[in-house]
Amino acid sequence: MKQTFSTRWENSLQSNYGVPPLTLVSGKGSVVTDSDGNDYLDFLAGIATNILGHAHPAITSAVSKQISTLSHVSNFYIHPGVVTLAEKLQSLTGDSAARVFFCNSGAEANESAIKLSRKTGRKRIVATQGAFHGRTMGALSLTGQPAKRDPFKPLLPGIAHVPFGDLEAMKRKVNRRTAMVIVEPILGEAGVVMPPVGYLRGIREICDSTGALMVLDCVQTGMGRTGDWFGYEYEGIVPDVITLAKGLGGGLPLGAMIALGRTSHLFAPGDHGSTFGGNPVSCASALAAIEVIEKKLLLKKVRDFEALIKGELSKLPGVIEVRGQGLLLGIVLATDDAVKVRDSLLLGGVLVNAPSSNVIRIAPALTVTQREVKKFISVFTQVLKEASHD
Repeated sequence: MKQTFSTRWENSLQSNYGVPPLTLVSGKGSVVTDSDGNDYLDFLAGIATNILGHAHPAITSAVSKQISTLSHVSNFYIHPGVVTLAEKLQSLTGDSAARVFFCNSGAEANESAIKLSRKTGRKRIVATQGAFHGRTMGALSLTGQPAKRDPFKPLLPGIAHVPFGDLEAMKRKVNRRTAMVIVEPILGEAGVVMPPVGYLRGIREICDSTGALMVLDCVQTGMGRTGDWFGYEYEGIVPDVITLAKGLGGGLPLGAMIALGRTSHLFAPGDHGSTFGGNPVSCASALAAIEVIEKKLLLKKVRDFEALIKGELSKLPGVIEVRGQGLLLGIVLATDDAVKVRDSLLLGGVLVNAPSSNVIRIAPALTVTQREVKKFISVFTQVLKEASHD
């Protein structure tokens, strides 16, 4: 008897993910197809990673051309794509002094930021409660979620967590022994939580007065997802360090730690490295994705869809609010039925995520169409209506 993919998964992979409910075999744009031939509207996009959706022709072409030309060289040698991408990211920050370190993931980018902060001669770090910065031991030490941290203690010493959005708590904790403050512009894994207006600007002022580095983890908010390139621009500030991944690679593994201004030359030869960071194929994908976002004016489209989704879903009975920016949105339910709603949406042909008991998170591709957005709104409305009658 032929085994299912689920059984084969269970028999060959470790159990840290459990067994996922679907086996996806193909995708085009914002639609994916499972092994039984069923189609789904993908409103999670690999957790904000497939920034142009699936099988976008620009990425397919760029990756195919690159892998047939030069697949990997490590960091012992220069290849044109890594320089071009670094220059592009430098340009997007608006800081010609910025310097880029490439890696493979958000956790690695945040690990790089920890090491960079040690080069200041200081060791203490302040992060926020509810934050998610990755699962490697250093990044996990930054993560402000006890359920993820506690099984793996002891973690890195000298890291304090203060309530997200509380500037007074931040002021009390940050001092001249603090190497860095790390914060997400929007808490993603905690349920798409927005900070109060002025919060990031206040942290910038605290870091300026103490000499601590201000590190913004833009892994989830970055690459146009919020309607800005990185997700902090609305506060009118410039951080010392930006960490990126997810959407940066256009669906391929790629992370970056960008050091700006005075931090840009802290790393010296031999201080850090990554075998696959800045891989030619991933860089080709990233450059193609950025070009499409710019040429198709997708940042404006993202803001338009934000307004449409918030306007329609906020009116629904059972929805308290729709928070977030651009196409990183959290739909806050009046009940703790987020998992049930997520599962009902899956049965209705829509893929979303429930990061907390009362929040549905969506992060569709920036190329999502108006028809697809309206379909999502329609299915979500029907699911919530049915849930209210249960």
